[in-house]
Amino acid sequence: MNDVATQPGPATVLNIIAAIQQLQENGGGLPSERELASRLKVKRHQLRKALDRMRQSGDLKPARTRRATTTQPRYGEELVRLTNPLEVIELRLMLEPSFARLASLRASALEIAQISQWATTQADAKPEEADLNFHLAIATAARNHLARELFVMLRRVGIDARMRVARGAPSTCPNRIAERDPEGAEEAMRTHLLLVQRRIMERSNSGLAAA
Repeated sequence: MNDVATQPGPATVLNIIAAIQQLQENGGGLPSERELASRLKVKRHQLRKALDRMRQSGDLKPARTRRATTTQPRYGEELVRLTNPLEVIELRLMLEPSFARLASLRASALEIAQISQWATTQADAKPEEADLNFHLAIATAARNHLARELFVMLRRVGIDARMRVARGAPSTCPNRIAERDPEGAEEAMRTHLLLVQRRIMERSNSGLAAA
């Protein structure tokens, strides 16, 4: 990674953001916060302000949160026991088309790139992981923190082994989002999830017939 020459004079948030963006354009990921502050010759608190502003604008991925040391809340197990795949996809149909609409209006260029990246399974990723990251990227790009957390809880229930369903066919939703087409993005996501719903119903009917 090439070093970025800092401009003379006191560093400002905008100067730091410009330096970080230059590092991103040179390719590769950003180093640790400590190393980045040293490389840009700025104080850690100044760097954090710049990083926070970039995350708020969608030009930088959200900071990774530490994995909780406690086990998952008991209500997750209770929800899995009480619900079924049809209920999960029914609620997803209520939420995710709206997320896609909002993402087409609010997503940054970086978020759009991440959505497109996860729309197809990467060589080093499992299909289930790619599908989860695809839908999570859209929920994140909708820029509604409460809605995103609700989606995360819903998917935590939905990816339980007792709920798992094969992903649907590739969706045109990423293209509609990139084109800033809210109606098209919403409809593409709905079509994508309706296909998943149909597969769930077919599997359910097949199980009943075999019983």
